[in-house]
Amino acid sequence: MSRALLIARREMSAYASSPLGSVIIAIALLVNGILFHTQALSERLLSGEALQRYFFNASGVTTLAGLALSFRLIAEERQTKTFTLLNTSPITDRDIVLGKFISAFGMVTLLTLLSLYMPALLFVNGKVSVGHIAVGYLGLLLIGSASTAIGLFASALTRYQVLALIIGGVILVVTYIAWMIAQVADPPVSEFISAMAFHHINFQPFQAGILKLRGVAYYLGMTYFFLLAAIKVLEARRWR
Repeated sequence: MSRALLIARREMSAYASSPLGSVIIAIALLVNGILFHTQALSERLLSGEALQRYFFNASGVTTLAGLALSFRLIAEERQTKTFTLLNTSPITDRDIVLGKFISAFGMVTLLTLLSLYMPALLFVNGKVSVGHIAVGYLGLLLIGSASTAIGLFASALTRYQVLALIIGGVILVVTYIAWMIAQVADPPVSEFISAMAFHHINFQPFQAGILKLRGVAYYLGMTYFFLLAAIKVLEARRWR
């Protein structure tokens, strides 16, 4: 784990020295702010409804930010030939994947924390519970974790960053529209497909301030699955 943390620190330094991380966070906060003002505040919604609208919009922004922060992490190293140094150093593929995931998810967490002022405005000027805000932000962190893992998996598949972004985007789109596919399928297949939807049935409870273990398990499971898949891809490439 210490070696993974060393890689995470290296990647965090890269985020700090490069404008990429700051630009992604700035754009995400700008989009969140615009959507919050135009859809949550300007439509004269009740405070609870405005907060639900905010979490709905923020979940999409966080998902895209997680992908944008992670899709280049391994692909760029392979494209610039620096990944060979990692492969020949005394670290495992697990350390590489976990270290890079920790760094990207750290940036997603920073983005999430910086957006706290928006629901805080509703809390101060309206009637919303701290619990609703806490559960909603837990959902944002979980969905950000899963999208970051998907981006990292896509990055492990190819040396081309644009292709990694496309692959990660396709995976997210397919899982996002799973609930639509479920509507034209018959039970019990429809129930299974619906349960696999990246947003919809799994994020709606967080959006409403309701903590359901099914949603927590889903996003943690997605994170684990795609991180494990990324590790296996790197292991397969190492033995080629």
